[in-house]
Amino acid sequence: MPTVGVKRNLLFEALGRTFTDDEFQRLCFEFGLELDEVTTEKQMISKEQGEDSAQAAGASEEVIYRIDIPANRYDLLCLEGISLGIKIFQGKIQPPVYKRIKPSSDSIQKIHVTPETAKIRPYIVGAVLRNLYFTQDSYNSFIDLQDKLHQNICRKRTLVSIGTHDLDTVQGPFTYDAKPPSEFKFVPLNQTKECDGNGVMELYSAHAQLKQYLHIIKDSPVYPLVLDSNGVILSLPPIINGDHSKITLNTKNVLIECTATDLTKARIVVDTLVCMFSQYCKEPFTVEACEVITADGESITYPDLTYRNEVISADKANAVIGISESPESITKLLNKMCLKSELTSDGSSIKVTIPPTRHDIIHPCDIYEDVAIAFGYNKIVRTLPKTNTIGSQNPINKLSDLLRAPIAQAGFTEALTFSLCSRDDISTKLGLKSVDEVPAVHISNPKTLEFQVCRTTLIPGILKTIAANKKMPLPLKIFEVSDVVIKDPSTEVGARNERRICAVNCNKNAGFEVVHGLLDKIMMLLEVPWNPNKTPKGYYLQACEDSAFFPGRCAKVICDGSEIGKIGVLHPNVLHKFELTNPCSCVEINIEPFV
Repeated sequence: MPTVGVKRNLLFEALGRTFTDDEFQRLCFEFGLELDEVTTEKQMISKEQGEDSAQAAGASEEVIYRIDIPANRYDLLCLEGISLGIKIFQGKIQPPVYKRIKPSSDSIQKIHVTPETAKIRPYIVGAVLRNLYFTQDSYNSFIDLQDKLHQNICRKRTLVSIGTHDLDTVQGPFTYDAKPPSEFKFVPLNQTKECDGNGVMELYSAHAQLKQYLHIIKDSPVYPLVLDSNGVILSLPPIINGDHSKITLNTKNVLIECTATDLTKARIVVDTLVCMFSQYCKEPFTVEACEVITADGESITYPDLTYRNEVISADKANAVIGISESPESITKLLNKMCLKSELTSDGSSIKVTIPPTRHDIIHPCDIYEDVAIAFGYNKIVRTLPKTNTIGSQNPINKLSDLLRAPIAQAGFTEALTFSLCSRDDISTKLGLKSVDEVPAVHISNPKTLEFQVCRTTLIPGILKTIAANKKMPLPLKIFEVSDVVIKDPSTEVGARNERRICAVNCNKNAGFEVVHGLLDKIMMLLEVPWNPNKTPKGYYLQACEDSAFFPGRCAKVICDGSEIGKIGVLHPNVLHKFELTNPCSCVEINIEPFV
C-alpha cells in the first residue's frame, strides 16, 4: 500500500472541522483507509537520517498523518483527493462534474510525435490547467502527487513519466522527438550549466533520487525529448524537466505531458492529475484539452475524462456482500463513494456512473466492494457457511510428505533449493550446448545472473548445496522433493509444474548402488514391482545416453511403459563445473504419475 503524508492542520481545514486522532482513525476505517502513524516532519527525518541530522534539526514540528491508501485508488494519493473523497462520503458535498474544454483548432495546444520515439517511448498524452492558483502547500501537494504516481502506477517511471511546465514560458505547437544523446543540449531543472544527454547521465549518476531512473534510457541509441516550436527542450523523460519551463508559485497555466510505454496507464495518470488539481482553476474542475498528432498522422485529443455507466443488480450486491439492503439504500451507499447512482426503470437494478477519477472500477465486483465499504465492514453480520466442507491435503503434497520420511531414514539429508537458477545451470553445466535445448521458462527482466530461468531439473540445486558443504565428512547424501517448471504450450499459461524427487550420493566412489537402492525403496513404498522382463507392468531400467551422465553409466527409469526419470553416475565435466572433486551418482524421477 502507498502511504501518503498530509499535514493535520491542512487536512482538517479542507474537511471543515477538527478531529481527535481516534476519531479520524475511525473515519479512515469507515472510508476504507488506515491511519498508519501520527508523526512530525522532524521525527520522520530523524528515523531516516538519525537524531543528529542537520536537516532534522531544522524540520517542522507540525503534526503529519501518514495514511495507507489502497494501491488501486490513485485518486487518494494527495491531500486534495483524500479531503474531497471524505467530504463526499460524509454527505457534505456532491461529487464534482469534471469538464473537458476543447479550444478551436487554432488555439488548442498541439503535440506532434515523430517516428523516432517508437524506438524508446512511443506514447505521449497531454492536458492544460488554465488560470491556476498555487499556494506553497498546494504546490507541494502537486509535486508530491506526481512522485506518488511515479512510484505506484508508473512503476518507477518505466511505464509513464510525468512532465509539468509553465505554459507561459514556452511556445506551441510542441514536438515529441527522440535524438542521440550527443545531438541536443539543454539546462536541466534547477541547474545553470547546459548539458547534452551524456552530460545529464553523468550529472545525475550520484543523485540520491534520479540515479534510479537513468537505466531506463541510458543504453538506448536515442533519448526522448519534448520541445516547443522554438526548439527549447521542455523535458528529457523519464529523467528530468528543463529549467526553462519550470513551474513556480506564480505559474498560472500548466502544461502536463506524460510520455509512456503503456498508453492506458498514461491516460489514467493524466486524468488523475488534472482531476485532483483542476479544483484550483478559476473555473473549478475544468480542464483544457491537448491534441496529439501521432507519427501516423492520427489526431487524438487528451485527457479522456470520460464517464461510463455500469448496471448492477441489487440482489447480486446483497448476495455477494452478505447484507439485505434495498436498492434505494444501495444507491445512497454508492453515492457516498463518489459513484453517482440511480435506480433503473425496473426498480431492482442500479445504474452506476463511474467518474474519470475511479479508474479502479473495472468490474461489477469493484462496485460491490464500494457498497461494502460504505455499508461498513463491522456492520456485516457474521454467518456460518450454508454448506460444510472438509478440507484435505493436496494429493501430490500428501504423497511428497509421505515419501520424505523414508528417504531421510535411508540416510539422506533433505535440501530446499531455489526454484530459479541461471541459464548455464540447466544447460552448459549439464553438458548441453545452449539453453535453447532446454524447454525452460525465462524471466523477462532478471535482476541477477543467478536467477534467469525456472529450473527444469533439481540436479543443479543439489550439486550447489554439496559444493557449499564440501568441508563436511563424506559421504554427502542429499535429496530434494520439489517442483520443476516445464514449458508446455498445451496449458493455459504455457508452462506447468512437475513434482520430482532427486537424490545425489557424493563419496570417494560414485556409489551407484546407493541411489539404485533408494530408487528400489521408493518404488516398494509406491507398490510398484520390479519387472526384469521389461513388460509394461512394473518398473525397470533401460540404458540411455545423457550429457549430464558418464557414458555407459546412465539409464532411464521406465514405469508402466513410460519414462519417469533417470539414474546414473554424473559426468566428471559436470562435477568440475559445479566445483566438485568427488564422484557422484544421482537419481531423479517424476512422482506425479503415482498420485
